[in-house]
Amino acid sequence: MDARNADSIGGRAPASPLLAVDGVTLQYKTREHLVTATWRVGFEVLKGDRFVLLGPSGCGKSTLLKGVGGFLQPVEGSIVLAGRKVDRPGPDRMMVFQEFDQLLPWKTVRQNVLFPMLASGRCGRAEAEERARSYIEKVNLAKFAHVYPHMLSGGMKQRVAIARAMAMEPDILLMDEPFAALDALTRRKMQDELLRLWDDVRFTMLFVTHSIEEALIVGSRILVLTPHPGQVRAEIDTTHLGFGSREGEAFQALHRRIHDMLFSQRVEEEERLVQHG
Repeated sequence: MDARNADSIGGRAPASPLLAVDGVTLQYKTREHLVTATWRVGFEVLKGDRFVLLGPSGCGKSTLLKGVGGFLQPVEGSIVLAGRKVDRPGPDRMMVFQEFDQLLPWKTVRQNVLFPMLASGRCGRAEAEERARSYIEKVNLAKFAHVYPHMLSGGMKQRVAIARAMAMEPDILLMDEPFAALDALTRRKMQDELLRLWDDVRFTMLFVTHSIEEALIVGSRILVLTPHPGQVRAEIDTTHLGFGSREGEAFQALHRRIHDMLFSQRVEEEERLVQHG
């Protein structure tokens, strides 16, 4: 099932998608099994979207992100970005992970942000320096440009990782639960920082989370996935909630609706497992 055939809550006028994921089935191997992570998933991301993949652990959210990143090829379906089929990693897609060790420890904040631009040849030295300065400022780390990662807090490291990805000016920013390892207060602050940065730059983002609240705060659209193997359960437009909303009747009502949707999925999955031993 894809988003065009799933339940739809809210909506917007159709537009040409920047990213088109069409009927994608993704698999990966473990030592003992071939695991089907997603089953015929389809959705479209428009330019400037804050698009969130939401679902329980093991539903294939991160695997989908790897597929869009070009690190995993579909066994069925296609992934097209800006009119080009995705068949390998590229600088038009930059990923931010949840781990704090994604920075190069022997390089300063400035050098970490510069590194992918220079290594990929995305731009010349002068332009790379200007982009690094600009995006380090945008994440409020100008005073720490010459500091090494071990001297930074977890939240600051994530801001460097975001600045590094944004400085590449990719077509789409891929974020795999980037705030999951942070404490609650820092996580909330980082959500606000991300929204502030988006409001300034208006980049396109594909964001993975298992938190309903985070999905509602960060996302302009949410794709709800079923338990393993992940299929599309619903696509939800959240723009009516207000930018960065955390409260209000509409927010709470939609939170409850998604919670009930995910809880019913979990109950159905548990019953299925019991029935099949």
